[in-house]
Amino acid sequence: MKSCLVVDDSKVIRKVARHILETLDFVVREAGDGREALDSCLASPPDVILLDWNMPVMSGLDFLRALKGSELPERPKVVFCTTENGMAYIRAAIEAGADEYVMKPFDRETLQSKLQIVGLA
Repeated sequence: MKSCLVVDDSKVIRKVARHILETLDFVVREAGDGREALDSCLASPPDVILLDWNMPVMSGLDFLRALKGSELPERPKVVFCTTENGMAYIRAAIEAGADEYVMKPFDRETLQSKLQIVGLA
């Protein structure tokens, strides 16, 4: 079974994402900030990470840079999930190592298509 780590400081977004991902047959874990997410990934890497941009403690971009510099043998796919829609944000996310980008609010079809693009749906 595929696994996903949902990283967002909003409990509501995590709950919505969990519901969608579970209907797509993913095992879902959650983290409320980038630091918690990094610890979770290093302990047990998921297949894919649904990552928020703006979070306390460690932002999504800082998390992505830390993940890239980690000793993980295989890096999980990363789908940035945010309200930021400027080209500069998208470019920064891709340059930092994101595989895809999805805008909030998202629905099942949108998320599923992004997961297909990264090879996981």
